[in-house]
Amino acid sequence: MLPPDPTLPLDADACYRAASGRDARWDGRIYLGVTSTGIYCRPSCPARKPRRENCRFFPSAAACVAAGFRACKRCRPEAVPGTRDWDARGDLIARAVRRIRDGAIDEVGVAGLAAELAVSERHLRRMLLEAIGATPVQLARTRRAHAARALIEQTPLPLADVAFAAGFGSVRQFGDTMREQFGVAPSALPRRAGAGPSDRAPGDRPRVALRLQTRAPFDPEALRAFLVAHAIPGRDEIAAAPSAGTAHAIDVPGGTAVARIDWAGIPPVSAQLSGRATGRGTDRATGLVDVPVELELPGLADALPAIQRVRRMLDLDADPAQLQAALGADPLLGPLLTARPGLRLPAAREPHEFALATVLGQQVSLAAARTLQGRLVAAYAEPADGPRSGAPGFVGRIDAARLAEVPPAALREELRITGARAETLSALAGALAAGLDLGPGADRARARAELLALRGIGPWTVELVAMRALGDPDAFPAGDLILRRALGVEQPREAERLAEPWRPFRGYATQFLWADFLAEQARKDTR
Repeated sequence: MLPPDPTLPLDADACYRAASGRDARWDGRIYLGVTSTGIYCRPSCPARKPRRENCRFFPSAAACVAAGFRACKRCRPEAVPGTRDWDARGDLIARAVRRIRDGAIDEVGVAGLAAELAVSERHLRRMLLEAIGATPVQLARTRRAHAARALIEQTPLPLADVAFAAGFGSVRQFGDTMREQFGVAPSALPRRAGAGPSDRAPGDRPRVALRLQTRAPFDPEALRAFLVAHAIPGRDEIAAAPSAGTAHAIDVPGGTAVARIDWAGIPPVSAQLSGRATGRGTDRATGLVDVPVELELPGLADALPAIQRVRRMLDLDADPAQLQAALGADPLLGPLLTARPGLRLPAAREPHEFALATVLGQQVSLAAARTLQGRLVAAYAEPADGPRSGAPGFVGRIDAARLAEVPPAALREELRITGARAETLSALAGALAAGLDLGPGADRARARAELLALRGIGPWTVELVAMRALGDPDAFPAGDLILRRALGVEQPREAERLAEPWRPFRGYATQFLWADFLAEQARKDTR
């Protein structure tokens, strides 16, 4: 018997049983490579399962391709949403995977990523090969290929534009990679009906309409309510109708993009669960839900970063079945999960902005916090006519370096906040300008410690930043008043004791405990 593979969440025999039973709960978490055909599949693939001796199992699609397998044309394993398993870990490998997922190889290269993680390129490559079965470059190449296929199938972009939008350095590299990943040239992949040359006029900002997929159930009403409750003037555009679309400024390397979300185009949870949602809304065979999003971009090269930021902001890689297995048996959380299946844990669109906004929102209502955050954005956002491309009708991200140069007394007068709050805001801006990393690839323990060292920032703020900016699904703001009321306890330590069995998903548990309050706030804000 072979020893267990530490890179897999299950041993090989359990992986084979999951594949034999076509268990969709493991889609995106394990992949099946078939040595007799040279293809790799998701566990739920409807094709006849091969003999056990012809099966190899991998933790990622990139590892399958690195081992010489190409994607199955029947089950489309590359179309499965990602997994949040890597977000639940804080080790160096998980940090590397999160940064590569966010485009680090395109932005800073392998050398830059290794420097961020304080290791050598050789050590980083060896660690990822041992843990995942793929190098940093292979992980990035597979990421680009999967994005390119979605753009080919869903947009009218010419193939050369698709290559550029997906981050490829050349059309030749694009073609070679697509053949390696899918076994066919890009031109042989199916295209959307009517796809052809773009009719965009010179100088127009590119627009790309996509249907981003997530696992069912997905609760659009609750997520929209969350975005409404936390909207910032100048950065978010919210219509009053409960199902109307929303628009959000998204920060990408080329400037400010805009993501417009068509909430009315997403089937309600009841339809998803009953099987009534068919056609372009929900794929019953795969259990996936389409989220219609239109991206207005500074340039086509910003398409892939924008897609990843929207996926993170809407938590589209969450796995409701995994959460149900982890939290559903709890006597307090079980009924909440049943009442709100498909609830998500949305992330911050921009970590620095979120941290600064959270400091302003300490100990005030959501409505008051939005007012203060609007003032901050109006005064210190990057100018629309600056070196980064702006989005008409929206402002860019907050310039922490410029904010750090303003004396606290001036901040107090301009933002109409207390002197203590102005001191804390200035200190945080200075730390961010000096290099404090609060993004998904950051060292979470270090980030928490550096935040706590700043005067005026306590555990509540730190855990909120960890939950939304650092992307830690186990973050738990035990001191939060609404959370403690929902738990029926007085002290944060009592909340922590109750939440201990919910690890590593205490952040999701918090979201379920907050849900009724946020829904009521959204109703008040759109009356």
